Amino acid sequence: MRLLPAPAFSQAVCFLVILIPLVLLPGCRRSDEEIPVVPPATHPLTRRYIGYAVVNVSFTHLLNEPGGVSESYLRRGTVVRILERRKGGDTAESWVLVEGNYHGSGDISRGWLPETALDVFNNESQAITASRNIVQ
Repeated sequence: MRLLPAPAFSQAVCFLVILIPLVLLPGCRRSDEEIPVVPPATHPLTRRYIGYAVVNVSFTHLLNEPGGVSESYLRRGTVVRILERRKGGDTAESWVLVEGNYHGSGDISRGWLPETALDVFNNESQAITASRNIVQ
């Protein structure tokens, strides 16, 4: 005696045989011409500085190079932009290249400071708030 498949099972198989090609075939068609993605000229997160810092000592000398000659000095609470970080030659001390309008002359000055003389922040508003708290 031969058993025939149940009608519900046969209907399900037929349904799948019809459904699978209908689902898969549209994915096989050739897509229209792709539009190339062109990145912006500069990365949106690129900035010319690393962060901001506030001088945390009474005063510190602004040097022409790490461990070099003093060009000026900065007082406690001065906000500076950090451009670069570097380890000092023979010492393990970290140095920071900073820039800013330190003396109110309108001229932007650059120089190196030991990182230990600074409190570093991610953005200018945090640094300004910290500066206000230090000076008070």
